[in-house]
Amino acid sequence: MIPKKLSLTELNSFSKNTLLSNLEIEFIKIGYDYLTAKMPVNYKTTQPMGILHGGATVALAESIGSVGSNMLIDVKSEHAVGLSINANHIGSARNNYVIGKGTIIHKGKSTHVWNIEIKDNNEKLISVCRLTVMIIKKIK
Repeated sequence: MIPKKLSLTELNSFSKNTLLSNLEIEFIKIGYDYLTAKMPVNYKTTQPMGILHGGATVALAESIGSVGSNMLIDVKSEHAVGLSINANHIGSARNNYVIGKGTIIHKGKSTHVWNIEIKDNNEKLISVCRLTVMIIKKIK
């Protein structure tokens, strides 16, 4: 379902000078119906208590789903934009990195729905997110 037209190097190059590069989010795997990215747990992504900030986790989740949807549409005539996101933070991380795996569960003409699980480097579940992406026509 996700075309493998882009290499990971190309995919990551689109993130330069964006929130993704500031948070050091790196796409690491493109699958048939999923996209995986990694984000460090460090001074850029933690809250004052020293644990992973929920907002950074949500930024990782939305980045995965939005980029994944952009890989599925005709970017010459359409944009994929986040419409709604829900996150349940059920664990915490203090160091190393987290990996988010987004799986598309609905691919419609006007909306896509992604399920994103964020796990720490020991594969402990940190957050479960649901992202709805709206597909809009570019204004000419």
